[in-house]
Amino acid sequence: MDGDGKVKKGAGGRKADGSRKKAVSRSVKAGLQFPVGRIGRFLKLGRYARRVGSGAPIYLAAVLEYLAAELLELAGNAARDNKKTRIIPRHLLLAIRNDDELGKLLGGVTIAHGGVLPNINPVLLPKKTAAKEPKSPSKATKSPKKDKKAE
Repeated sequence: MDGDGKVKKGAGGRKADGSRKKAVSRSVKAGLQFPVGRIGRFLKLGRYARRVGSGAPIYLAAVLEYLAAELLELAGNAARDNKKTRIIPRHLLLAIRNDDELGKLLGGVTIAHGGVLPNINPVLLPKKTAAKEPKSPSKATKSPKKDKKAE
């Protein structure tokens, strides 16, 4: 330490006594759960472009984390509606297909063991009659109890 209370730093972020400071990941710096470094590596290895900016993996990690959180929240709600505590592929499918934006994003995706949305074509349902007629003539007449009260 010098006179004004600061620790002198050596080369490569080392302190004067030779110890290194604790490494902080880019995910922690960005406040994300998804791995920024791994996504950056995949962007480079995937050869999507010759060069990858420093902000690209952070942005992509944030977008992927948001989508995952949104999907898990909706799937958790679907599981709770079905009185289950564990999310299964059926709950994921119900969450995706019942949400407009996720349904559009994942429109061409098939989820194994997801099934289909419950749907019955209205043409197949029994026809409703316009005027409801009583089925038995005894119900059409007044009940005997009401007649006794009138007397």
